[in-house]
Amino acid sequence: MHYRMSLTETKDGTVIEVYVKPNSPKFQVTVEGMEIVVHCTQEPTKGKVNKELIKNLSKLLHANVELVSGATSRKKRLLAKGKQKKEVEEDLFT
Repeated sequence: MHYRMSLTETKDGTVIEVYVKPNSPKFQVTVEGMEIVVHCTQEPTKGKVNKELIKNLSKLLHANVELVSGATSRKKRLLAKGKQKKEVEEDLFT
């Protein structure tokens, strides 16, 4: 599947590259073309989207998630600590 390009397994866990769409009606994870798109309900001010993203992905993946890069960008890289790529795929897309 094409979303695999957005997931990279490392020794610490799996890095997830996402594109964020703020101000969405509900939080959800979708695939559009070659990208994992995360629709966030918060507005992109004062780190609100980043907090929502980390909180909801942590719940969804049952893992500690941290922002690796993209704090002020719509393109973000997050690390799901201790999760293998296959586990992240299953949690996000099944």
